[in-house]
Amino acid sequence: MQKVAIITGGSSGIGRSLVLKYASEGYAVAFTGRNGARMQQVEEELGERPYLALHLDAADQEDNEKMVAETIEKFGRIDVLVCNAGISMRALFEDLDLEVFKKLMDINFYGAIYATKAALPHILKTKGSIIAISSINGWRSTPARSAYSSSKFAMQGFFEALRTEVMTRGVHVLVVCPGFTSSNIRNTALTADGKAQGESPRDEKKMMTSEEVAERTFVAAQKRKRDLILTFEGKMAVFLNKLIPSRLDKMIYKMMKKEPDNPLK
Repeated sequence: MQKVAIITGGSSGIGRSLVLKYASEGYAVAFTGRNGARMQQVEEELGERPYLALHLDAADQEDNEKMVAETIEKFGRIDVLVCNAGISMRALFEDLDLEVFKKLMDINFYGAIYATKAALPHILKTKGSIIAISSINGWRSTPARSAYSSSKFAMQGFFEALRTEVMTRGVHVLVVCPGFTSSNIRNTALTADGKAQGESPRDEKKMMTSEEVAERTFVAAQKRKRDLILTFEGKMAVFLNKLIPSRLDKMIYKMMKKEPDNPLK
């Protein structure tokens, strides 16, 4: 029987690449998004391969329940859930509207909770995989990303607990932590007042591509790995944060201070 994967936030960036990767590997794919034009583009890229495109809000509990119900109705099973939907931000906490903080938690953290809660009974049946697309910011926070880092730390704490709960029942839980990846997440990152920042402050050409993240995520899931930390810079950040956290504070401050139009004072 054909396996089925659900990818949240599948209309752009890493999510889009994951949709196309799983489809190319013979999975039927269900994916969510809110941008109609981008959703349609992914549908066109999928062509005749089996898919279900759902215009749903990742931060809404009922929408997540609908996502799972419609996937089961169309395909009859769920083998993989990828909690990918996410949004970033760039502002000092002292300047940040708390509604922005809440929005980050609603999408990045609670969105993953809602999707997992709805899909878990079906993944238990197939002894499948749950994949959380987190970030190096889930291991090491950076200035002007307080809400983003908080949401990713929370996500990783949740999936660590869940992994231990289901480890004897055949369910695999993988947490993927990309470093800087070329995608639209920085373009849509929210500023202090909740508006999208637009232009990325970083050179996207020097970053890992979303296609490479998708490829390595798929391979790690097939091997049923526990964690996947990507990019040399990301691995060093995690290592140095354990070894010399105080020095890393200063190193990260200097690095972030070099970003164009950075909000640091």
